[in-house]
Formats: sequence, structure tokens, C-alpha cells
Amino acid sequence: MRIDLTDILAREGKTEELETALEISVFKTRAGEYPIIGKSPVHLCITHNAGQVLEIAADCDAVIEIPCARCLEPVRTLFELHAVREVDMKLTDAEREEMLDDGGYIEGKTLDVDALMHNEILFDWPMQVLCSEDCKGICIKCGANLNQTSCDCDTASLDPRMAAISDIFRKFKEV
Repeated sequence: MRIDLTDILAREGKTEELETALEISVFKTRAGEYPIIGKSPVHLCITHNAGQVLEIAADCDAVIEIPCARCLEPVRTLFELHAVREVDMKLTDAEREEMLDDGGYIEGKTLDVDALMHNEILFDWPMQVLCSEDCKGICIKCGANLNQTSCDCDTASLDPRMAAISDIFRKFKEV
């Protein structure tokens, strides 16, 4: 959703509160695409401070399915998003983007709410997500989900420094 900031910029001290829908349904990163399966409306409070400086506060909740780091089953992950940004509208788009760590949500006099919330999700993205603390993961040999089934694969791993000795024993058994 794009919001025109022209009316707010016309008068210093003006505050505008509004709610708008979060229109993105998939969160996209270089690592992949993750479905947004639940979201609340975005509550915005935009204040025109002195000197063409806007304070933008945005709140929203989103539930995103992220694969478990061990078994790859989807995990519903709640993001409680709260963004507060100060933007100097006297700067050009290029200058503003250079100053803002998470630029790209204001073009000219238009606020892109979806881009602002996308940046906020990215900031809050967890290092890893687990379906449960005791998740057993997947078998490294056959790929079975060990939370749902067991397999008969030999998962004993040897110390790589002992590989030469294990090769000698393997050859000795063959003789």
C-alpha cells in the first residue's frame, strides 16, 4: 500500500493516524520465499515535525511459515512489528536512501507501507527456527524426518582423523 504524504507535508505539526492493509502475502529474501499466513492491519501514525522532517510509526503483526532448521517442517512464527523512523523530506531520494539503513520505503512524497514492514520483518528475522526444542531433525543418509519415523541407517560418524585407520580395518575384513 502506498500513502501520499503531500497533505501531511503541507502543515508543520500535523499528525495523521490511519490503518491500512499489509498487501504482501509472501516474504521474499535471497534465501527464499516464505508465506505470510496471518497479518493484522498496519496502524500508522505520521507526524510532520519542524523543517520537513516526518516521524513515521507503524505497528503490525504477521505470522510467517519458516522451515524448522532441523527437520524442515513449516513453523508458524509470529512477528510483532513496531517501526519508528524519522525521515528528512528535504533530502533527495538518493541522499535519503544513503542515510537510512533500510531505505527504499519512501519515493518522492510517497510512503510504501509494504516495503517499510518488509524491512522490519527482515530486522526481526530469527537466526534459526525450531519446531520444538527436542526436534530430532532428518536422517543424513535417507532424509527421513526422525520426528515421525525411525530409520535403520548407519549414522555413526567417525573422527575424520581416524579415516585412514578405518580404511585399513575395512580392507582387513575384505581379505
